[in-house]
Amino acid sequence: MMRAIAESGAGMSGASAVHMNVFGLNPVVVFGTREQCARMLPPIVAGTHRSCFAVTEPNTGLNTTQLKTRAVRTGDKYVVNGQKVWISTAQVAEKILLLARTTPLEEVKSPTHGLSLFYTDFDRSRIAVHEIEKMGRKAVDSNELFIENFEIPVEDRLGEEGRGFEYILHGMNAERILIAAEAVGLGQVALARASAYAKERIVFNRPIGMNQGIQHPLAKNWMELEAAWLMVLSAGWQYDQGLSCGPAANAAKYLAAEAGFTPASRRHDPWRLRLRQGFHVERYLRESLIRASPRSARSSFSASSPRRCWACRSRIEIMTGRPKVVIPGRCEASNPESRDSPMRNCASEVWSFGPSRNDDLE
Repeated sequence: MMRAIAESGAGMSGASAVHMNVFGLNPVVVFGTREQCARMLPPIVAGTHRSCFAVTEPNTGLNTTQLKTRAVRTGDKYVVNGQKVWISTAQVAEKILLLARTTPLEEVKSPTHGLSLFYTDFDRSRIAVHEIEKMGRKAVDSNELFIENFEIPVEDRLGEEGRGFEYILHGMNAERILIAAEAVGLGQVALARASAYAKERIVFNRPIGMNQGIQHPLAKNWMELEAAWLMVLSAGWQYDQGLSCGPAANAAKYLAAEAGFTPASRRHDPWRLRLRQGFHVERYLRESLIRASPRSARSSFSASSPRRCWACRSRIEIMTGRPKVVIPGRCEASNPESRDSPMRNCASEVWSFGPSRNDDLE
């Protein structure tokens, strides 16, 4: 279904408007009580409730175990204070799926313990929502949340207190598989437009599609998309069978993201059309740039990891004066003393990330 939505031309924007309410409440289905499922799921299915998924924080990024948002139990409720970022659909959501720390980090045996998961009403008197302007995926809003003395009834906690990290990971595999299917759909619609253009565009009195220099990349793109789709189907089958599908879900998301990006970025129409707003190809290119590496791979990044220039692939010297935020660097190839660079004259300005990355899409 998600592939069909993206492949229809809606792309990642159209799919994003739907997929949160497809994968987001999987923890309710798997770990909720009968009473919670009966109370929480029918309004989502009926479309009377919309939810948002609040995990990522500004200063923790992918290091989920270091979340700072606290939920303190007082009697029959929890009082939550903290901040979240890159939270989709928070402008319109009536419900929020929230991960917060209920036991201080210094009091748990493992960093993965002490986090709890809640699904509750979105109280806008206690949660300030600020929309983030972004380059693409504008059909869905992305937001910063500022939470102050937000009260959550105990009956809205999913599963046991302190096991929220375990519960949230179970839903992440479903998310990876869905996004992989969407990336394949985006690649397919871009490839279809590229193929049609190759037949229509006449240069030197014949269609450019008659040239092998055009045919071969299109054939390669098709093979990559078909291979990625088979990986998506394999990951989905493993998930449905209750198998450990983390590696397959990661592989599907990575391969689909790469396969979807290639036809969107290498269309055989003039480069001007990919820059001019109002053309399908410009939107496909922007949306393909949302492609994200699998979470397990991304979370292994650290401040000491080598960064490379997008232009010449040489190492980037990162300024570390402001850690834990997006920080500028400069390709070391622009340094005349750099002898190992393949492009000594490269002076590309680059952007890299500090120890914690804030580029999640939730």
